[in-house]
Amino acid sequence: MIAARKPKMTVEEYLAMERISEIRHEYFDGEIYAMAGARRNHILITGNLVATLNVQLRSKPCEVYPTDMRVKVSAKHYAYPDVVVVCDKPQFDDDTMDILNNPTIIIEVLSSSTERYDRGKKFASYRELPSLQEYVLVSQYDPHIEHYVRMGEKWALSDTIGLESVVELPSIGCTLKLSDVYAKVEFVPEDDE
Repeated sequence: MIAARKPKMTVEEYLAMERISEIRHEYFDGEIYAMAGARRNHILITGNLVATLNVQLRSKPCEVYPTDMRVKVSAKHYAYPDVVVVCDKPQFDDDTMDILNNPTIIIEVLSSSTERYDRGKKFASYRELPSLQEYVLVSQYDPHIEHYVRMGEKWALSDTIGLESVVELPSIGCTLKLSDVYAKVEFVPEDDE
């Protein structure tokens, strides 16, 4: 017996459902995907990133949004990055102001369940955002940050490893000290997650 295929959801149906839902869902071409709850390291790293960026951006016209800010990646893709920074006037889909259209930087904290998607299909979609200048992938298993910077039509990658290292974020004039990003994080092997 073949299971009946679920009908695809329209963007309007997704947004109506999502705005009253107690859990977050990403939307990709008519399909919705529940966002799993994060674990300790993921939560600590996300909080550390938001805190360090907020301090550095306090006197700049930038805003930092953690986890719950939905980004309209395209007409067929809505996502919840772990951290979003916007340095132009934020542009939202409507007066609800819960769908950001013009992120400057997107940061994802990698987990074993999302890493492939964050590196692949999600990053491919993010690259289509004209406002996006930097994409940052943060490991939660060791002090390692992958940093992509838009260079015209191409993206340049730099790898930063070690707690003594620093990542420069040129589009917003900030730095990420890995010792700050990983404050209080206890590294565990991926298998133990």
